Amino acid sequence: MKFSTLLPLGLAIGASANSELTPDKVEADIQTDKLQNVLWNLNKIARDNGGNRAFGFPGYNASIDFILERAVTRFGKHMDTYVQPFTALWESTLEIALTGPDGESVSPISTLLYNTGTPVPDGITAVLADTPIDDTRGSMCFADQWEGVDVEGKIALIKRGTCAIADKLKLAKLNGAVAAVLINNVPGNNIIMATLGVENYPDIVPVVVATYETGYSWKERIAAGETLEVNVLVDALVEERETYNIISETKEGDPNSVVMLGAHLDSVQAGPGVNDDGSGSAALLELMGSFKKYKGFKNKVRFAWWGAEESGLLGSLYYGSQLSEEEADKIKFYFNYDMIGSIAPSYAVYADNEAHQVGGSLLIDYLQANGADAYYGGFGSDSDYVAFLELGIPSSGIFTGAGAPEDPCYHLLCDNLENINWEAITLNTKAAGRAAAEFALNMDNVPPRVKASPNPRSKRGMAKRFDAWANVAKVVGKKHSCSRDGDLATV
Repeated sequence: MKFSTLLPLGLAIGASANSELTPDKVEADIQTDKLQNVLWNLNKIARDNGGNRAFGFPGYNASIDFILERAVTRFGKHMDTYVQPFTALWESTLEIALTGPDGESVSPISTLLYNTGTPVPDGITAVLADTPIDDTRGSMCFADQWEGVDVEGKIALIKRGTCAIADKLKLAKLNGAVAAVLINNVPGNNIIMATLGVENYPDIVPVVVATYETGYSWKERIAAGETLEVNVLVDALVEERETYNIISETKEGDPNSVVMLGAHLDSVQAGPGVNDDGSGSAALLELMGSFKKYKGFKNKVRFAWWGAEESGLLGSLYYGSQLSEEEADKIKFYFNYDMIGSIAPSYAVYADNEAHQVGGSLLIDYLQANGADAYYGGFGSDSDYVAFLELGIPSSGIFTGAGAPEDPCYHLLCDNLENINWEAITLNTKAAGRAAAEFALNMDNVPPRVKASPNPRSKRGMAKRFDAWANVAKVVGKKHSCSRDGDLATV
């Protein structure tokens, strides 16, 4: 990577900021063609680097260089920027195959991130064991659902949906299954990529995701009394890899009073990630280019591009786990922008309480005033706001939807330039800019962070969570999980 040559700051030559900051000025700076240019570059980076910008792959390192060229080389006179390295467990499926009961090669199929390996080249051949479907609680999500279901030494046929896939696969392993075939939970050939979570890696069985149609056809045959034997092959490489967050903040503003904006820079391995989350990354880059032009704001504005979000929020959780109490106190509000250009957008603004709405109201009021059917939606557990919520920092953000109908290319190869609603990303970036400008000027009405949070995943718990992943990496680091001899094979 070349970004190390960019780290000395303050080298860019340009006119000093000489105009007073206002929300109107930031809003006016946001132009669709400039957002298009950033996303064109991110899409090209993926195209030139194997089709993705995922953690541990060349496309992510090239994305880092692209952001730093702007943050340091162009904007360095007005921004302080640093790269935060961290090491995490990386996994890539080198080969995956599913052979059906009639000897046919099944297609399409998909792997999942942090899959475990089978012996290769032969894979695992075993009888397919059907499991009950429960679309209310989730199929095979709980221990009691496995009672009386014989999967010992067999390949479990399980329907996807409702609960975390890893929960199903851990229970499959506990009940003696040697592998699993996961039935996609919606019809059709598009199988959305998902992560099993690095922390679950040692405790799950190898898995192949098959289509809804394939899975149900096998269920019908088993119900009719047939014994089906299938083969699962997963050749997965697992090792420690270093990756990076980028943190860049305005030189102007009180360092003890910070409004922070974040977006993840990595894509999934399956595609270029133009909406997820090139859209948020582009928004932050254009907003940084706007803020560097102005002066006269009271509070510091900090921008973060997170690494390895698609692998389990690793970058943002690492950042949060490294903050001292004093440093966490300085971050008065966090805005998260993850997928803000979905092709058929649903304008959700995150807020679970009044503290969140202090910032969320700035977003929702602007969106509604400009014709968007914006609404408040609750936080989940699957984007980079988690670290800040666990620290008790008031937070909000915008999310325009994942999966059909909002984004039918979610986590797929087709998440490219054709997968962006340009009106939506422009409107959302303007909303983000106005909110950041308002808080740069005044955050007197923002409540302090909640240090005695009822959330059991406190800062200490968050640090342990990241440490647990690091411990997994120490166990399997520099090893293949392709299991040439039936066990972990040292590189």
